[in-house]
Amino acid sequence: MSKLSRLLQPMSNTGLSRRGFMIGATGTGFTLAFMPLIAQSCATQSEIHSNFEPTVWYAIDPSGVITVNVAEAEMGQHIGTALARIIADELEADWLNVKLRYVDTEAKFGYRVTGGSWSIWHNFDLLSRAGAAGKQALIEEGAKLLGVSKFACDAHKSQVICKDQSISYAEIVRRGDISRSFSEDELLSMPIKHPDNRSLIGVDTQALDIPEKTTGQAIYGIDASYPNMLYGKPILPPTRYGASITKIDDTAALGVAGYQQTLILQDPSNTVPGWAVVVADSYHGALRAASLVKITWNAGGSATVSEADILDHGVKLINSKAGALLIEDDNVDMVFKTAADVLSERYTTSTVLHFPMEPVNALALEKNGIWEIHTGNQWQSLTLPVYAKALGVAEDKILMRTYLIGGGFGRRLLGDYGVPALLAAKALGKPIKLVLSREDDSRFDSVRSASVQELSMAFDKQTKVVGMQHHAAAGWPSEVMAPGFLGTGKNGEKYDPFSISGANHWYSVGAHRVRAISNDLANSTFRPGWLRSVGPGWTNWALESFMDEAAHRSGVDPVEFRLQHLISQGINKGEKPNSVGGADRLAHVLRRAAQKSSWESGLEADTGRGVAITFGQERDMPTWCACVAVVRVDRQTGHITLKKLTLVVDAGIIVHPDGAMAQTEGAALWGVSMALHEGTRFKNGEVEDTNLDTYTPLRMSDVPDLDIEFVKNNYQSVGLGEPGTTVVAPAIGNAIYSAVGVRLRHLPMTSADIKAELS
Repeated sequence: MSKLSRLLQPMSNTGLSRRGFMIGATGTGFTLAFMPLIAQSCATQSEIHSNFEPTVWYAIDPSGVITVNVAEAEMGQHIGTALARIIADELEADWLNVKLRYVDTEAKFGYRVTGGSWSIWHNFDLLSRAGAAGKQALIEEGAKLLGVSKFACDAHKSQVICKDQSISYAEIVRRGDISRSFSEDELLSMPIKHPDNRSLIGVDTQALDIPEKTTGQAIYGIDASYPNMLYGKPILPPTRYGASITKIDDTAALGVAGYQQTLILQDPSNTVPGWAVVVADSYHGALRAASLVKITWNAGGSATVSEADILDHGVKLINSKAGALLIEDDNVDMVFKTAADVLSERYTTSTVLHFPMEPVNALALEKNGIWEIHTGNQWQSLTLPVYAKALGVAEDKILMRTYLIGGGFGRRLLGDYGVPALLAAKALGKPIKLVLSREDDSRFDSVRSASVQELSMAFDKQTKVVGMQHHAAAGWPSEVMAPGFLGTGKNGEKYDPFSISGANHWYSVGAHRVRAISNDLANSTFRPGWLRSVGPGWTNWALESFMDEAAHRSGVDPVEFRLQHLISQGINKGEKPNSVGGADRLAHVLRRAAQKSSWESGLEADTGRGVAITFGQERDMPTWCACVAVVRVDRQTGHITLKKLTLVVDAGIIVHPDGAMAQTEGAALWGVSMALHEGTRFKNGEVEDTNLDTYTPLRMSDVPDLDIEFVKNNYQSVGLGEPGTTVVAPAIGNAIYSAVGVRLRHLPMTSADIKAELS
């Protein structure tokens, strides 16, 4: 099992080895908490009861309000509502009494990351048992207050009910003396509901944060404010790395009202080398002054790098046999050498920007020896060490205040945008708010790397598949930002699991080889980022396009070809609890999508259907998904009209149906956007497109009909952030081939490319 998998395994698999459990009451209400075992062993029982830290999941106050503490980042996916539903269902809480609290980076909340579709998967069992234990403690205390046996009582809608008597949770908190504690073993064996008995999980409800977002009361990082703060506008160097400032002339800026000075940042973390920050008493003043400040730089070594250079370098790396072998079966070379036929193709993808609606921003200050940073962030546990290095202080001297995020998509996994705010605040000795403009945001983005992939398949004389190879070269986010998450390949070489997942598919293809290659030129030109779906955004594009080509090479229907190779045996059988059923469940969603889309029925001229499947993000936590796309192509102009997407998804237990639908719709449309619209290029070490005049994501007028279905079952609840993104592009590409016989192997797919092929 990989280091990443061990870290993120649901508690039902790994146990609660790092946490004890207790319930108690304070003057502020009833609190359920997990505590480090070392803290329990060093504290007296009375001390434990008076201190529920750390990792408090929810509290009930004397009025009966249940506050669920959410340690995940909220960026439009309504994760707080889903997590609260898990607790409230087992707690038998009245949903009308539940509210959310998004917590800051206090150590008691443990490791913090929101990404990879992990949030529900990682927390479902843990929070279920937390809710169940709370209910048990409330029943015990409620029975005491009513003078009856706890065995005669049950709970429902925040009340303990004992035959013809009842007492509310609020009254129990006010009158009771809750001091029930649970050992680790007791918690692990704590019974939770059978899925058929759940009353909130799987039942539709409005997300709790919708009203505030609708009325404008919701507070995002860009809304953060502090008394007497200054404003900063960064001026970015011509290269991400290696630049240095040789001269600043702010003469023209001196006439701008409120302008104070231009800082040259000194950054020990090397996050923002060559940066300057223009400081003023208003954002508009800083913006105006920045346009007048003249800076001369020595550029870094990537000043002449182009997109073509990055892709060409990827090809050279593949040909050099560099990289890590994620999969390496016996006799791969011999199988290909003796094959009756070999199909080989190359697939590429362009650089993609995150472009969140809310540009990255941060407000930084020092107060009572503690550095505060007010911002939205997805991976606090990765970000805090960077801040500590930049400031030269210990991590426990930094507190990140949590805000809603106006679009994360992986851009805010590393909060590098907080570094210039902290450095400026340190230099000034005053609070400063830094907001990047759209153009700054694009230039500073941790983009999804351009990628090159080469796939080959070996057939015997009966056109049976006997071997497959997949080689992928791209910039690696983890190598640059989180090297501790690198895995070790079969040949001893390191690899980034985020940049090759998806290639380790669930098809049975005989002798199999998968090789992951780090594009060092990409890594040194920009900071590769995790963008919604990460590796499968390019690996599944190549894999599912190639499977279609292989089907046509074999003369087999594309759906049938896939089904022939989805065999639930060996490593593709799956295992408990996450991938039970393995390839069979992937085959099921494929059959259902084909059925719903009337796969074998006829279509009008120049219109075609294409199919693709995916298992989402990782084999350790698969979300089975199939997509059928219907497109029409204008042969004269090459224009592509995406008419409909049909998706069938098996994500196990669906906690919050409305949220699940929104996640899948958003993911699918992002997939459409990257398939047909989004993409930029590097030129002279920087992205060419920095605003929406030239970078053109999917528009509302181009949104297709969506038909999305979730498979109902009681399997492990997994994730929904990525699968819809990864499955769409190859389905569209395969549909284009079906419509007009043009095979496109580069993302984004453009009308010009089709027109050129048809000419």
